[in-house]
Amino acid sequence: MAAYPTPHINATPADFAPTVLMPGDPLRSKFVAENFLTDAKLVNNVRGVQGYTGLYKGKPVSVMASGMGIPSIGIYSYELFNFFGVENIIRIGSAGSLQDHIHLRDVVIAEGACTNSNYCSQFDLRGTYAPIADFGLLKKADAIAEEMGVRHFVGNVFSSDTFYSADKLQNDNWRGMGALCVEMETAALYVNAARAGKHALGIFTISDHIYLNEITTAEERQNTFTQMMEIALEVAVR
Repeated sequence: MAAYPTPHINATPADFAPTVLMPGDPLRSKFVAENFLTDAKLVNNVRGVQGYTGLYKGKPVSVMASGMGIPSIGIYSYELFNFFGVENIIRIGSAGSLQDHIHLRDVVIAEGACTNSNYCSQFDLRGTYAPIADFGLLKKADAIAEEMGVRHFVGNVFSSDTFYSADKLQNDNWRGMGALCVEMETAALYVNAARAGKHALGIFTISDHIYLNEITTAEERQNTFTQMMEIALEVAVR
C-alpha cells in the first residue's frame, strides 16, 4: 500500500522534484516560489506548511517548509525521503552567529551539525554519531558561493534542541569548540538523509549575532535572504 498522502503531506511522489529546498518558515517557502520559480504550483498546505513545485532555469525544483525544530524537520524530511521519492533536501534557514568574524547576512554552509538532541538515540548506536552534509552538495554550494562572490563560511554548526536554554553556558561552550553558528534543524536532516541513503545540505544566512549587537527583523528574515536561496537553487539544477 502506498505510504502517501501522509498525515503531514497531502501529495503524491509526482508532485515533488528530486530536490526540495526546505526553509523553516512557510512564508519563506512562498517567497521562493513566487520570486524564483516559474509555473509554481502549491502541492501541499497541510497545517499551513506550504510546499510548491515549479521550474528554475527550466528544471523542476520544489520548496517546502519544515517548521521549527528537530522534531518538525525530522517528520517532513523523513516523509519526503522515504515516501515521496525525494533525493536531495537543502535546508535554507536563518542562524545566529557564534563567532566574532561572522556577521549579519553572511552565509554559512554546514559541513557538519553538532547537536544536544537525542534524535539519534532511536538507532541504538553504540557511540556518538556525527551528522555531516553530503559532500557533493557541499562542494557545489561552496563553488557556487565563490562564483557569486558571496561572503561565506564552511564548517561545523550547532543544532540546538532549545531556543530558550536553562544552560547559560551552552552557546559559550559550542563557540569554544569552533561552531560557526546556532540553528535548530540541520542535525536531524543529516541523520535522516544518512539513514535513507539520500543527500542533504544546510545553508544559512546569519540573522543575528549571539554576542554582538546585530539583529534583523522578521520581515527581513522572510524576504531578503536571497543569496542563500540562489545558492541552493543553483545547487539544485547543476
